[in-house]
Amino acid sequence: MSEDELLIYIDGEYYPKSEAKISVYDHGFLYGDGVFEGIRSYGGVVFKLREHIDRLYTSAGAIMLEIPLTKEEMIEAVLETLRKNRLKDAYIRLVVTRGIGDLGLDPRKCPKPSVIIIAEPLLQLYDRERLEKGISMVISWVRRDPVDATTHEIKSLNYLNSILSKIEANNAGADEALMLDHRGFVCEATGENIFLVKGDTLITPSSSSGALSGITANVVKRIAKEMGLAVIEKDVTPTDLYNADEAFLTGTAAEIMPIREVNKRTIGAGRIGPITRKILERFNEIVRDPKEGVPIY
Repeated sequence: MSEDELLIYIDGEYYPKSEAKISVYDHGFLYGDGVFEGIRSYGGVVFKLREHIDRLYTSAGAIMLEIPLTKEEMIEAVLETLRKNRLKDAYIRLVVTRGIGDLGLDPRKCPKPSVIIIAEPLLQLYDRERLEKGISMVISWVRRDPVDATTHEIKSLNYLNSILSKIEANNAGADEALMLDHRGFVCEATGENIFLVKGDTLITPSSSSGALSGITANVVKRIAKEMGLAVIEKDVTPTDLYNADEAFLTGTAAEIMPIREVNKRTIGAGRIGPITRKILERFNEIVRDPKEGVPIY
């Protein structure tokens, strides 16, 4: 172990990154049976940590996974992981698996769930050039899982649905893929929510499409209302998107990312639009407000 090697939290213990391991019999590994959150800290404050923890427990409840820590204990575990790694600006991956079982599906064979917390220096999905010019997207042939199946309303470890779409975007030379719901309406990107600007209205698909209820998305809705924009959740067709004045993605890792084109159709001016820019500027202020998160120290 090197002195600057990151420490990983696993079930109450800390292990050097090179030694952090789970069992091959863990149902998270075998079946994607578990839930997770991606969280960010800015300047020593973990942004919307309580909201992320609430969503983690909501996802766990939906799959009948009983997390072995209280919410307050989980918050402290996240903060202590950051402290041990001396991180103030970080990307945090919090994972809860069903735990060790056997090769069968039956979750009753898993007596104790596992909690894993990884914290690394701040992750940046896209470079500054894309933030100005916007990203390119393709509409994937892979439909978002319906709400009566492995819905992405639950932030589970099963992300094959998104990975297949990401492969398609890579093969097409696009930055990201857009996923439709089973009816053909716009749902979300592989790991981000989507917003359209039309006049003085901000439009986004509802969670009934199978999209995750995004924490960054909720902050964006709040900013838009502060700006005097109407915010509407409704069914969005690909044609609606093609004809939007502006469009952008939101997510913990992506933050706010403008969309330049979809399926070679230019969106608006083909770069970051004025409303998106104002929302981004306000968002960058909010994430550094100590009142919007939990201090590490």
